[in-house]
Amino acid sequence: MNYELLCTKVIATTRLTGNFIRKEAMAFDANAIEYKGLNDMVSYVDKNAEKQLVRNLSKILPGSGFITEEDTENITDKTYTWIIDPLDGTTNFIHGIPTYAVSVALYEENEPVIGVVYEINRGEMFSTFKGGAAFLNNKPIHVSKNANLTQSLLATGFPYYQFDKQPQYMQLFTEMMQKCHGLRRIGSAAVDLAYVACGRFDAFFEYNLNSYDVAAGAYLVQQAGGKVMNFSGGAEFLETREMLATNGMVTEEILATIKKHF
Repeated sequence: MNYELLCTKVIATTRLTGNFIRKEAMAFDANAIEYKGLNDMVSYVDKNAEKQLVRNLSKILPGSGFITEEDTENITDKTYTWIIDPLDGTTNFIHGIPTYAVSVALYEENEPVIGVVYEINRGEMFSTFKGGAAFLNNKPIHVSKNANLTQSLLATGFPYYQFDKQPQYMQLFTEMMQKCHGLRRIGSAAVDLAYVACGRFDAFFEYNLNSYDVAAGAYLVQQAGGKVMNFSGGAEFLETREMLATNGMVTEEILATIKKHF
């Protein structure tokens, strides 16, 4: 498998979907949203973008499986499986906040081999492939070299449903605020991880995540020299739905703080 060539094709397909989303954003009517659950919104833009992605990715790699957010197609018993979020940051999109992305990962068996995150409004295409580096608009990127947590900028996400862990999360949030330059909540885990990969954030942590939110971004961080783990320090972050992604140099202090509360 020529992963570099495959990644080039995925980038082109992801950009097409991003262009569709950008165009729809110009005339989007917030009344066109549906609710999948408490504060869990979806629109025709998410659904149509996902159908477009599935259709085009199927042409790139016929017979591959899919894990998708909007259930356009979910087939997992394949050698190659796409894990995709057509619009990560739907709440931002609906409210006209310009931070949202298309996220596409490809797994070969249980191993990531392609990761692409396209932040639509800034036109930033983050990409990586097995055997290659991590890139932003075709230029190599690397995680930050900051080893001092007190000088770090961190990213996180807030729970918007399933609030059972909110009390300990707020305790963790309070402690982390006092240990770093600041905490940011952008509203797109895919973008958060891409920003860790290129050194804008030194770390990202969040729980209650889905695989399609983070599969591509996590691979970007790893390929850019960073570390990704769950809140126990293990590698099963997709299965446990909790994640700490760092530049590798501030890991221990953040992980120790997380373990105090989770």
